[in-house]
Amino acid sequence: MTQSWRQLMDIGLVHFMAYPQATEPPAVQETIRRLASGDFFDVLEVKRVDQPGIHAELLAIAEQSGISYGMAAQPNLLGAKLSLNDPDDQGRQAAVDEVKKSIDAAYELQAKITAVLSGPDPDTDDERSRQMDLLVDSLVELCRYAQSQATDYRSWISLEAFDDKIDKKCLIGPTPRAVEVAKRIRQQVDNFGLLIDLSHLPLLDESPSDCLSQASEYLIHVHAGNCMMADKEDPAYGDMHPHFGYPGGENDVAELQEYMESLIYVGYFQAQVPTDKPIVSFEVKPVADEDPDLVVAQTQRTFRRMWAEL
Repeated sequence: MTQSWRQLMDIGLVHFMAYPQATEPPAVQETIRRLASGDFFDVLEVKRVDQPGIHAELLAIAEQSGISYGMAAQPNLLGAKLSLNDPDDQGRQAAVDEVKKSIDAAYELQAKITAVLSGPDPDTDDERSRQMDLLVDSLVELCRYAQSQATDYRSWISLEAFDDKIDKKCLIGPTPRAVEVAKRIRQQVDNFGLLIDLSHLPLLDESPSDCLSQASEYLIHVHAGNCMMADKEDPAYGDMHPHFGYPGGENDVAELQEYMESLIYVGYFQAQVPTDKPIVSFEVKPVADEDPDLVVAQTQRTFRRMWAEL
């Protein structure tokens, strides 16, 4: 493809996944500074850092380097086993309150998207219907909270669709459910959209074209990565985001190309999104003793090889 990707999109990286050991300062700042010093990534998706002063340091890195941030609330929800569709009112409120902290952090970092995920799928139709209602209520509350905290811009809430049967086993979940939730929320608030991840499509048994054609109206954010389903004994099995081309994995250059072609076809790169440009963020994680820097470098090469084939 002759057109530069810089004209169409901003390329992102999910920082805490690529550098899973960088959970506390100063490793957080050091790894973010290292990524910001290069010229490949435009956006870094980060999770909230609760120590005072760290967000100011990260914002200074962004202002000097020209990168921007996305806020990821998924790790804190998963780590604390909190669910935005929890049938227990107290548990659901704890999940909502947790995400509100990340929305506050998003504004501190000038992030325009705060990404979340649903809780577990209850497996029965009646309970699933009830928890879909609860999820809608939670997300509408979070969108309104983000609106109430806005100054010169509004942060949007982005709901990421995970697998529903193999690893995370989330309510959202299959694309039809994600679209149903998005439609209901957009009837009440306008700062909401969906996050689709190539890594999760094999786990959902969905193709990029089928998924994206259904979700395109609500799509504001996408991830790209790999998953592994061939060997349950492999440390990368499930939703572990190994590097592209991982032995036995599902996604490499050809699958990334199919995904990108589907994004082009559904008009994602011409869509109105809350960010400066539509974002494609890579989500990769070292397996076992792999070097994070090498995994990140391999991701960049995979993208360039894919782009040359478009």
